[in-house]
Amino acid sequence: QVQLVESGGGLVQAGGSLRLSCKASGSIFSINDMGWYRQAPGKQRELVAAITSAGNTNYADSVKDRFTISRDKAKNTVNLQMNSLKPEDTAIYYCCARNVKTSMWSSGRDYWGQGIQVAVSS
Repeated sequence: QVQLVESGGGLVQAGGSLRLSCKASGSIFSINDMGWYRQAPGKQRELVAAITSAGNTNYADSVKDRFTISRDKAKNTVNLQMNSLKPEDTAIYYCCARNVKTSMWSSGRDYWGQGIQVAVSS
């Protein structure tokens, strides 16, 4: 089985920074994309940032120029550096690994972390 474990959340004042980390562990042969989603109370889960296996990145407009996603393919980790945080960034953040294969011949599936709270006070 594959597990994703997030770390690094917490409470920060507006304008501050946090760094989220996510490690995928288990029987992993390959991972396609990795990314971060968030869900605020009463809202749908939304994409925050994603990074492909080739290193191409994609960001939500609301976090461009403030957040940076990075990935260590050898360690199966993905990080999200969040700067200039705003109260509207408050949400539960979820790590996602797309099309994870446990062998060369297996079909891929997506895995999610349990989520980590980020709270930004004004």
